[in-house]
Amino acid sequence: MKFTDLGLDERLLEGIDAMGYETATPVQQQVIVPILEGKDIIASAQTGTGKTAAFLLPLIHQLLTHPHETHDINAMIIVPTRELAIQIAETMEGLSYFTSVSSIAVYGGGDGTSFATEKKALTQGVDVVICTPGRMIAHLNMGYVKLKGLRYLVLDEADRMLDMGFNDDIMKIISFLPRDRQNLLFSATMPPKMREMARKILHEPVEINIAVSKPPEKIIQKAFIVYDAQKVAIIKDILSTKSFQRAIVFCSKKQNVKQLSQELKRAKLSIEQIHSDLEQSQREQVLQDYRNKKIKILVATDILSRGIDIEDIDLVINFDVPNDGEDYIHRIGRTARAESTGTAFTLVSEKEQNKLAQIEVLLGQPVPKGNVPEEFGPTPEYNPRKPRSGSGGGGGKKRFSRQRKQQ
Repeated sequence: MKFTDLGLDERLLEGIDAMGYETATPVQQQVIVPILEGKDIIASAQTGTGKTAAFLLPLIHQLLTHPHETHDINAMIIVPTRELAIQIAETMEGLSYFTSVSSIAVYGGGDGTSFATEKKALTQGVDVVICTPGRMIAHLNMGYVKLKGLRYLVLDEADRMLDMGFNDDIMKIISFLPRDRQNLLFSATMPPKMREMARKILHEPVEINIAVSKPPEKIIQKAFIVYDAQKVAIIKDILSTKSFQRAIVFCSKKQNVKQLSQELKRAKLSIEQIHSDLEQSQREQVLQDYRNKKIKILVATDILSRGIDIEDIDLVINFDVPNDGEDYIHRIGRTARAESTGTAFTLVSEKEQNKLAQIEVLLGQPVPKGNVPEEFGPTPEYNPRKPRSGSGGGGGKKRFSRQRKQQ
């Protein structure tokens, strides 16, 4: 299912397109519609299944299309760690870029300036607050947090928050919130204490369980830890020297598809590109030429990671690390179809190491690391932050995104 089929606001679709998303993951397909219908949700889904966008997209859509309090907080997302708060805030920033929806990440460990910035937003009003429990309670205890208009509450990685001893903090925060609100609870596991919390918070929830698929064992996986500047040369070398019937090179953004395609054509390789800027007839012609072996290599966005049914693709290369684990599994699953075997290479830059680490958590095992030939120069060490199972990664600065014009 494509995001354009979900009835989302056009401004939101612009942000989705800019971030390189085209096809909804299973958790997004199952969760977005009932959230848009106003139902409470309890969903069992790990990080890496696309669950962050699964709750952010309908939240942003509702804020764009329904009247709400301009000078209050309209949605609160409670998470266990500052790292996850930052990651969700960055995703929120990208998805809402073409909208007027504002957001802020509220977490401990910063200096007095960050606390003052948070206080200003919580006092004047902000559409979406992404917060850790302790920091939010520190603000609530001072009495200035504007919660009268809050309509949406999200608990992300709720099982981990309970494991970290945040049950009382969460219930205290909820005691400040209006009773008339929509509640969304996401958890990797559903132990009894999670069920007990859900009974207290949720009202007639829709229950959704997402089983994480695994890639076929016949796929030989390798990750190459490289610098960004080395990627194009390495891909040229792989495609020029490795024997294969057909190959697909996946990029997360269509701009990368266009630029890489130009580089590979200059290298006299038999390639074509597929992305959302092409007309449907153009895409169909490219695929037909690919099936008929008029071309050997496709450079594509994730538009091709689901649904393409060509059995003798024996090489998949991820030019960019996919946005989540489901995308990784679907991309590399284009090879080793039927009874054949296949190879999947992923090029991992320094800034993408945490993404790969999260994918490895989802897979339950590390992706074997390949050796980059010395001719390409020195490469970085693989040293991502150690993620926990079901935990969030990411990094970057906290933002108070796109303040409303009237503020």
